[in-house]
Amino acid sequence: MSAPSSPASQASEAYDVVIVGAGFAGMYMLHRLRGLGLSARVFEQGGGVGGTWYWNRYPGARCDVESMQYSYSFSDELQQEWDWSERYAPQPEILKYANHVADRFDLRRDIQFETRVDRAEFDERSSTWSVTTSDGKTVSASFVVLATGCLSNARKPDIKGLDIFKGPVYHTSNWPHEPIDFTGLRVGIIGTGSSGIQSVPVIAEQAKHLTVFQRTPNYSIPARNAPLTPAERKTFRDNYPAIRHFARWEARNGIYTELPDRGALDDGDNERRAKYEARWARGGLTFMSVYNNLGLDKTANDTAAGFVREKIGETVRDPATAKALQPTTYPIGTKRICIDTDYFETFNRPNVSLVDIKTNPIEEITANAVRVAGHDHEVDALVLATGFDAMTGSVARIDIRGRGGKTLNQKWAEGPKTYLGLMSAGFPNLFIITGPGSPSVLSNMIVSIEQHVDWIADCLVYMREQGLATMEADVDAEEKWVAHVNDVAHGTLYPQANSWYMGANIPGKPRIFMPYIGGVGVYRQICNDIAAKGYEGFVMGRAEQPRRAAAS
Repeated sequence: MSAPSSPASQASEAYDVVIVGAGFAGMYMLHRLRGLGLSARVFEQGGGVGGTWYWNRYPGARCDVESMQYSYSFSDELQQEWDWSERYAPQPEILKYANHVADRFDLRRDIQFETRVDRAEFDERSSTWSVTTSDGKTVSASFVVLATGCLSNARKPDIKGLDIFKGPVYHTSNWPHEPIDFTGLRVGIIGTGSSGIQSVPVIAEQAKHLTVFQRTPNYSIPARNAPLTPAERKTFRDNYPAIRHFARWEARNGIYTELPDRGALDDGDNERRAKYEARWARGGLTFMSVYNNLGLDKTANDTAAGFVREKIGETVRDPATAKALQPTTYPIGTKRICIDTDYFETFNRPNVSLVDIKTNPIEEITANAVRVAGHDHEVDALVLATGFDAMTGSVARIDIRGRGGKTLNQKWAEGPKTYLGLMSAGFPNLFIITGPGSPSVLSNMIVSIEQHVDWIADCLVYMREQGLATMEADVDAEEKWVAHVNDVAHGTLYPQANSWYMGANIPGKPRIFMPYIGGVGVYRQICNDIAAKGYEGFVMGRAEQPRRAAAS
């Protein structure tokens, strides 16, 4: 690794590190590398910073982690100066925050926007990466960091006739940057995951009629969103050190809340119901934290699932619609639990109808309708809320070639394999931020992002101090980690759901539980211990005699 780059070295377009993506991970990685005196270049396919929040502009888009916690902690000045307006920040405000960070730390001068990374190839002789971008240029780097995001590659459904539909078609994860007005239109929305649940109430207020096509009903908890008061902001700011420590070390999901001291069956029926009622009234993801065994014990889980189904039944007036909206085929929380604002209430509107496409899948889309069970549901516009090729999709779009020319897609054909979610054997000096095999999407993403970026930065310092040129995951260590990730997952109820955690939303994608469910504190300690032992499980080499991991 070189000292800070001179203008001459920058002109040759050789960097210490190339970062792919300018979301929250890529921006913080760039900031840390600068502090280490390393040269870095970020390539971002979007026209601005923000990652997921740059692309996800659909109606009602907002974070499901409270604003005061879904924020960077690396700068106390930053967390003291930024005023979040609501308990759950809407997408425009999160994007404004991302832009504020980019400006405050002068990050844009090292970011190249509207540039996709198409190919990255490792040269074993020089121990460097050759990175080719969509503008036809190639740069070299000692290291590549994939900050591509876990939810950044839209899943486009393969539905017969979609290409002949005459009206506009919008995907929630690639929404137009200008406002869309559905007033007076018959709108169809396909999908009832998080983006569907957030957008349905907003679109229903505009549309002449909204038809919701649902394959699998989702458990959703009211957000109870509200403006943040100055007193609430001050309480967070005054207690940030303790709150951040709790999120990193004590909360399994990186979210500050009370920790349960008992299981659901340790309380009587009345006391348990009172606790569920209190959490329902409070709203948000902490509903699942009321007891410590809801993700482990099916009987305990049934008490929470039954409570939410009751609430849906009480809210939705039409019994047939209510029944269709009540999930019954998987435990609550094993698919990403949603939080909403008036989602179930929206089905009481006279201009909203629900169509079950689980038992009767969409046959085809015509020029002006969605055909289900021989019936044409006429629509003027379509919204595809069909989610993402999560965790691996954005990586798979890049032609990444490691030792011997083997591609990462070839290696991951039967499911992603990583060590700690940070590196994959056979691909030296290639880091992944919040990759498969790390807590990632099961956590407050910014907590996990900061932990990974800091670990990578510390690792680069260690390599520089030790005169090391290459680093990669050891095959045996990787295999043991993949087995551990799955063993921990199968000790829970999570694999009982066909979720995107398992890749089940993508036809043909291997079924493997991708995130690490052991908890962010446990995971952080594992990573720290491995670093303290000289990066145990990683193979490191000097430039003169690079050591090689066995072919995986």
